Amino acid sequence: MKTIIAAGIVGLAMSVSGLAFAEPVKIGMITTLSGGGAGLGIDVRDAFALAMKQANNPDVTVVTEDDAMKPEIAVQIADKMIQSDKVDILTGIIWSNLAMAVVPSATGQGIIYISPNAGPSPLAGANCNANYFNVAYQNDNFHEAMGEYANKDYKKVYILAPNYPAGKDSLTGFKRFYKGELAGEVYTQLGQTDYAAEIAQIRASGADSVFFFLPGGMGIAFTKQWAQSGVDLPLMGPAFSFSQDVLPAIGDAALGVKNSASWSPDLDNEANKAFVEAFQAEYGRLPSVYAAQSYDTANLILSAMGKAGVSDKDAFKAALKEADFASVRGSFKFNTNQHPIQNIYVREVVKEGDVLTNKIIDTAFENHEDAYAKDCKM
Repeated sequence: MKTIIAAGIVGLAMSVSGLAFAEPVKIGMITTLSGGGAGLGIDVRDAFALAMKQANNPDVTVVTEDDAMKPEIAVQIADKMIQSDKVDILTGIIWSNLAMAVVPSATGQGIIYISPNAGPSPLAGANCNANYFNVAYQNDNFHEAMGEYANKDYKKVYILAPNYPAGKDSLTGFKRFYKGELAGEVYTQLGQTDYAAEIAQIRASGADSVFFFLPGGMGIAFTKQWAQSGVDLPLMGPAFSFSQDVLPAIGDAALGVKNSASWSPDLDNEANKAFVEAFQAEYGRLPSVYAAQSYDTANLILSAMGKAGVSDKDAFKAALKEADFASVRGSFKFNTNQHPIQNIYVREVVKEGDVLTNKIIDTAFENHEDAYAKDCKM
């Protein structure tokens, strides 16, 4: 699947509108638009397109292709985009195993990669690269926040996540801050949809709560099966398990669940209010954390374009690192490893009328830095 989005569509006036960009820029977006993870990629694609529409500049071209959640396809797309499409920037990847397959090769060829989601630990630490920026987080971060929050109420947590890089980072992050006992620790198959065995293990474990990281269709399946099982334990997770893209499919089984994120639709700043309103007007739905991160990614790129031409790589990267844009998260800046320093909140799933959404109930961390920046030698 391939689409080309030109940014010369009349849109809402934003801070980047009317900038005298130095030269045309071609952006390659590789994201998941089919299969169980499609909702995540659709939100990334749509929010990026919204920011470009608002910028209303014909010098930006976005070429978008579907990776189908498969590393080998993502690599093929990246090679084509670099060699044939001659993109200046790559972005869009949701899944960390795909990022690990694509990013080192792309950055090694001098291509700038700007992540709107996946943040595997090697790319934040020892394998950091001057051509790699992450606008979302480092994978451990949201899970660290829930580990810290769990200390308030729970003594024996059962934890589970898929067996791929982000899943391993997830449980590592949770354990970094959680001080209690683990009732169990399980890695499930990536893309798994039947969790009967895991739920039986949890039932027998003596756990007082469950922390799980299961994005997309995995989280939908687990939460529905959990509700049907009758096991009466509190659930908690990162935003990915209870993001706006999956809440309608999960339904009321998600109500009351606590989850962590650097963003929420109710975050009180002007950029976020305008974003949520514009996204709803454009697409008829609330944005997810994936959409918020992608929107920030697009506006970061646009802000850098207003200061330097992408052909001057050093100047363009310096402009990116300044992060001189109005983030929907409010406070946002890059650490030395070009990953965010940002607040991370605890949210609760609530119902507003007939719509399930999230509301901030606590702040887990202020100006949080990832654990791997110290290993980055840039």
